[in-house]
Amino acid sequence: MVLEYAPALESRDIVDIRPSYGLFVNGAFVDGHGEPFKTIDPSTEDTLAEVACADASDVDRAVAAARGAYERVWGPMPGRERAKYLFRIARLVQERSRELAVLESIDNGKPIRESRDVDVPLVAAHFFYYAGWADKLGHAGFGPDPGPVGVAGQVIPWNFPLLMLAWKIAPALACGNTVVLKPAETTPLTALAFAEICVQAGLPPGVVNIITGAGETGRALVEHPGIDKVAFTGSTDVGRQIARAVAGTSKKLTLELGGKAANIVFDDAPLDQAVEGIVNGIFFNQGHVCCAGSRLLVQESVAEPLLERLKTRMRTLRVGDPLDKNTDVGAINSAAQLERIRELAASGESEGAVGWAPECALPERGFWFAPTVFTGVAQSHRIAREEIFGPVLSVLTFRTPEEAVVKANNTPYGLSAGVWSEKGSRILWAAQRLRAGVVWANTFNKFDPASPFGGLKESGFGREGGRHGLEAYLDV
Repeated sequence: MVLEYAPALESRDIVDIRPSYGLFVNGAFVDGHGEPFKTIDPSTEDTLAEVACADASDVDRAVAAARGAYERVWGPMPGRERAKYLFRIARLVQERSRELAVLESIDNGKPIRESRDVDVPLVAAHFFYYAGWADKLGHAGFGPDPGPVGVAGQVIPWNFPLLMLAWKIAPALACGNTVVLKPAETTPLTALAFAEICVQAGLPPGVVNIITGAGETGRALVEHPGIDKVAFTGSTDVGRQIARAVAGTSKKLTLELGGKAANIVFDDAPLDQAVEGIVNGIFFNQGHVCCAGSRLLVQESVAEPLLERLKTRMRTLRVGDPLDKNTDVGAINSAAQLERIRELAASGESEGAVGWAPECALPERGFWFAPTVFTGVAQSHRIAREEIFGPVLSVLTFRTPEEAVVKANNTPYGLSAGVWSEKGSRILWAAQRLRAGVVWANTFNKFDPASPFGGLKESGFGREGGRHGLEAYLDV
């Protein structure tokens, strides 16, 4: 008997990347009036495509198209009819899943295993889930007959381009809103592929509009008077600017911002399981995760054996081509983000922490950073306070559960946390005291469309996912 194995490398040939892309407005691709920009493959630094840039006049066109579709077609449409379109989109995402996964890995730098097995399946799942809500909004707990808000302006980041799109668009459409969405300038390609899916699904023109560009385009969208609801995922600094811009208007606002999550390991935790959770918590998607477990708080009595097992596990991680199915850690998304990671890692060394990384031959081209762990970290160090958004783990120790909670909460952020213990009572005790929007128990980075996600403090407000994710898109 001969066993045939799939090739290690996924083929780039299954995606048809055009030399240039336009904006998607009112159901068609059109030219932008801004200066076009290039999107590159972060693993090779090769140019993938030239992408149109929307200026203020293009934002006007997109918002006008969304308003017209909202008033004439999508808003008055019965929920059961809207649900059919969402189901159709979900099925098309599944049918094109391999293509979308490869495109996401090429444009973003993340390993194909993550795009294929996590991102794209969750995208389809979100559209399936919210399709089910479209004709049941009166039973969501927000009044007997809630209505849509209107036109939603949505700005998404580069770390999960297609998944963040699904988090934003699926509940908005289910509730009867229309959308103008701006993807990140470094990762626009899967959003534009999604526009093609909208055409395939027969979605009425103007219901979904995709405008591409950098910060100025996003600012024009957020500040546009024709926008009724703003949803943003990204950095805390930009979130503050958006909050100031929206203040004093009637626009609804949700913000999902940065994080500096604590992953707490108690002395009775299953250490091998905890190590896997730690690795997943910080090295998944190169650490480009707002809820990454970037601070490891470990009880002193088990710190040494845990770190030995962690380093042994880190030596098995493979850094390299995102399209290699055996890759664990892909490319950093951009040169600017790589510089940010290097600068903060250097600050850790200069402030007295001890950095360690496994021996790792990094590719000569592209943007790469080896998975790194810092020990001897103090709470005052920048690497313990600032969001690095890269594969860098800071290790702190504690003696008592009370000290663990105090250290975990000693941050302006409050997005997520993890607790590792074999005692359910200890997990619940800690979870009740942690100032975080999401607390995982004996796991990390687990997501489900039916579960709400969002933060506290400087990690933003509002929830995405689940029944709670409907509220921001309903006029209640």
